[in-house]
Amino acid sequence: MANKNGNKWIFILKGFFCVLIFFNFLDCSGVQTKRDSNWLGYTQSGKASYYATKFQSKKTASGELYDNSKKTAAHKKLPFGSKVKVTNVKNKKSVIVKINDRGPFVKGRIIDLSGSAFSSIAKLSAGVIRVRIEVIQ
Repeated sequence: MANKNGNKWIFILKGFFCVLIFFNFLDCSGVQTKRDSNWLGYTQSGKASYYATKFQSKKTASGELYDNSKKTAAHKKLPFGSKVKVTNVKNKKSVIVKINDRGPFVKGRIIDLSGSAFSSIAKLSAGVIRVRIEVIQ
């Protein structure tokens, strides 16, 4: 009888640990789905570029498809879904973008903008511009 109860507790503990491991795995996934309020007000200055047209309709790191007509951007660390104000340092024009991808992967650049976002603050022919970014949401 005692052996049966012992097996029952071992079974329960195994189930409990499996659930813990499962939730720990979900928490450690690389995809961030909710915004982190600790980033609110974060600013950074540097260079911005824009996505080449070859990325149209390709999957971004957040799982969304890239759409050149939407105001989106890639950043190395900001949580997906963050709203960021990007200001062109030279002409003071700004655009609000949503972070939905990772990058840029070119040294010295801090953000990659969608073509639509970039063209609202600079001419595409500029290629790379100096910007200041601020997390607003």
